[in-house]
Amino acid sequence: MPTETFEFQVEARQLLQMMIHSIYSNKDVFLRELISNASDALDKLRIEALRDDALDADVSDLHIAIEADREARTLTIRDNGIGMSHDDVVRLIGTIAKSGTGEFLQQLKEAKNEAAAEGLIGQFGVGFYSSFMVADEVTLLTRRAGEDKGTLWTSTGQGSYTIATADEAPQGTAVTLRLKPEDAEDRMFDYTDPAKIREIVKRYSDFITWPIRLVGQEPGGDREATADGAEEDGAEGEESGPQGAGERPEPETLNSRKALWARPRNEVSDAEYHELYKHISHDWADPLEIIPMRAEGTFEYQALLFLPSRPQHDLFSQDSKRGVQLYVKRVLIMENCEALVPDYLRFVKGVVDAADLSLNVSREILQQDRQIQLMHRRLAKKVLSTVKEMKAKRPDNYAAFWRHFGAVVKEGLLSDFDNRDTILGVSSFATTNDAEQPTSLQDYIDRMKEGQQHIFYMTGESRNAVESSPHMEAFREKGYEVLILTDPVDEVWVGAVPEFQGKELRSIAKGEAGLDGGEEETEEAKAEREQQREDYAALLTWMGEQLSESVKEVRLSSRLTVSPACVVSDQNDVTPALQNLYRAMGQDVPAGKRILELNPGHPLVEGLRRAHTDRASDPGLPGTAEVIYGMALLAEGSQPDDPARFTKLLAERLERAL
Repeated sequence: MPTETFEFQVEARQLLQMMIHSIYSNKDVFLRELISNASDALDKLRIEALRDDALDADVSDLHIAIEADREARTLTIRDNGIGMSHDDVVRLIGTIAKSGTGEFLQQLKEAKNEAAAEGLIGQFGVGFYSSFMVADEVTLLTRRAGEDKGTLWTSTGQGSYTIATADEAPQGTAVTLRLKPEDAEDRMFDYTDPAKIREIVKRYSDFITWPIRLVGQEPGGDREATADGAEEDGAEGEESGPQGAGERPEPETLNSRKALWARPRNEVSDAEYHELYKHISHDWADPLEIIPMRAEGTFEYQALLFLPSRPQHDLFSQDSKRGVQLYVKRVLIMENCEALVPDYLRFVKGVVDAADLSLNVSREILQQDRQIQLMHRRLAKKVLSTVKEMKAKRPDNYAAFWRHFGAVVKEGLLSDFDNRDTILGVSSFATTNDAEQPTSLQDYIDRMKEGQQHIFYMTGESRNAVESSPHMEAFREKGYEVLILTDPVDEVWVGAVPEFQGKELRSIAKGEAGLDGGEEETEEAKAEREQQREDYAALLTWMGEQLSESVKEVRLSSRLTVSPACVVSDQNDVTPALQNLYRAMGQDVPAGKRILELNPGHPLVEGLRRAHTDRASDPGLPGTAEVIYGMALLAEGSQPDDPARFTKLLAERLERAL
């Protein structure tokens, strides 16, 4: 059959040029794509040989070979897999010239940004053509297993390609790239450099099932002799070098083939797992937990996740690299796939290897892909169940994990509604019950006082600030346990989580104190409380008027036993700490007025009441009211509205007292 020349259609030529210059930000991935294609060809031959006993094919030493010629500036990627017939070459390699390109180009032009355009290209499956990013000419020589003649395909990627019959061709496919001369000047892109080839294979294709051999180098021994995983399928005949014309003995195997996630847990040592973790996480410490996963059925994937033993330095940075490595059939597709794990599990490291995803999948496609969403949900549930198991069976590991990552996990209470109860169940909180040991919500409920209906908590900057707060006084006196929440995220999630196991979460710094249960109030106590309300009615009204610009109400407190006053928020109000958090995030939050509560049993408050009753026109009384309000703000860790005025008023009152 004579050589046939095919012209790319104008639209196809435009698409090819756009793809060459736009699809990948890193040119190195061309080698990943070609190795992946070769690996698929080897997989197909193995399956076909099992199905067809009469297939005339050599399966004794299935492998991928890479040969670089520095003088000729060529790079060849060869496999002895299933190969292609003439019709296969026209149908598969010529896909880019098929109909429908016009519609595709129109979608590409309508894409709103470069990322969206890359996503569309990713759906087209044009990995082979990434070769033209680094090559002036690409030649493909292939022979399908069981056939006598081969096919030769050649193109410069400009306007046409040729197809001819090859009378002599080895089984499989060989892709030869005539590399661009300008890349020779930059060692970063010298793809004839063995060190560069090793680097790319190690990064993207280290776990490919089949051996990837670098041939034509100085003799150094076949490294496969000591490589783990030689027992895997396709590893027969490892001692011999690759077959075919022009290949020299003693090749170097570049990939480890140690896809630990594909092997049963009992066949892999912890040391091997730890080595893989350190390789993908760049952490020198061993992981805290190893989480293997395998999903079978209509959509198959394998995963190997790790819980670090310590946080990375950029855990709370918006620019941090997060997500796990995504492989498709052991080919690295994405270093940091954020779509696979929720943001509140961003510390999780590991590998997910899917069987059916596109190699050219983009971030935009990942976010919308149903299979990715399914993996996302399952991975999250698996990690949380591991934390739950760790809490029950390995408390020391759990304590270390929660100390480092608890604040991040609690972010899930705001975003992962499906797993909210699970997250609450694995969470631990500091508590007034024990200064050293945190508590779970379930343990808190188990210790509740008789008649107690609420889970009491208080947020603050530190444990000391919370324990010193006036809001704690009545709860401490009556023996109620209070959760101490000091992580910034605590200010946010407590407003979004109403209850746990039917028990409402209630802030002791909001609304009425509302102490649950306890002894029933005596008639004498009720009468005394009513009398206090009558005695303080005038003072409360007057102070409310004096402080109207700062507070919306002044009332008597049932939560104070020692301090003269405290400031509280209404039950549904945004706390000052949360307002500050929102402002730090660039959100404008209007400042709301709060409530000033007075302790009628404190001498200062009682003295002010008598002074107001006896000499309501005393010009110094308004200043005293401001001082009491300022003291309440300081007691909770806030600042008076006008610190200079507060200091002056306080100095005047101290002077009078002396």
